[in-house]
Amino acid sequence: MKVLDSVRVLEIGGLGPGPFCAMHLADLGADVISVVRETKGRETTGALLNRGKRSVFADLKTEEGRQLVLALVAEADALIEGMRPGVMERLGLGPEECLAVNPRLVYGRMTGWGQSGPLAPRAGHDTNYAAVSGALWGCSPADARPVSPFAVLGDIGGGAMYLMTGLLSGIVQARATGRGTVVDAAIVDGSAHMLNLMLSARQSGLVADVRGQSIHDSAPFYDTYVCADGHYVTVGAIEPQFYTLLLQVLGLAEDPDFTGSQWDKAAWPVRRARLAALFLAQPRAHWQALLEPT
Repeated sequence: MKVLDSVRVLEIGGLGPGPFCAMHLADLGADVISVVRETKGRETTGALLNRGKRSVFADLKTEEGRQLVLALVAEADALIEGMRPGVMERLGLGPEECLAVNPRLVYGRMTGWGQSGPLAPRAGHDTNYAAVSGALWGCSPADARPVSPFAVLGDIGGGAMYLMTGLLSGIVQARATGRGTVVDAAIVDGSAHMLNLMLSARQSGLVADVRGQSIHDSAPFYDTYVCADGHYVTVGAIEPQFYTLLLQVLGLAEDPDFTGSQWDKAAWPVRRARLAALFLAQPRAHWQALLEPT
């Protein structure tokens, strides 16, 4: 038994964050039925993102396909669609039509820019959403261009996971009240929302408004270092007790370059250079053996 084995989700097959969200729900036990729209030998989503799902084919531009989807809607707890704004309405499968068939349905919409506004009808990708939201700003050292994170900051972080949170919240409400809802998960909104932790850190001085002066892009005790074998180690010693322990383990507790305040930003470049040279002197296995037990 999995936590969502009583939940049925209908996915209108698409690309990226919508299918990822549906896959994640399937991983948690939901019964996910994916409506495959593409023909010509190409599935709408890749094999990995189809994991744990069942699939049916429907041409949504035909009345037969529309009626098939509405029949599936009648038995679903939630629907996921990632069309451009207005497309589902033109197909006769918008929230109004689907909620008329199933008033308890949670209708989940995955968009880049939301349902309205100047960018709503425009195409976009992960890096565009992350940039406009401000989330891409700090994704590199200060002297380099911002680089889109491999973890797919916008599509998955700001998109799929926010859509899933909205869907599950809607299902809780529907089971308590019998009333469905529409969840509009815009990637740019989710990406901006994720910045709240950094904005909070700014109030405490951990994050600055200038790149290269914050804990995440310049602090020597929160950085990545290359080792003698070309592999890397990450160091995260923010709290004072962890910073003290780091210096003790590395034999730097009494070193003049490190005896001042941990938060003396003027000393950070020298300390980072010292740590970079230290880590470069030994292979990663050496540092793992030394630091992981702490």
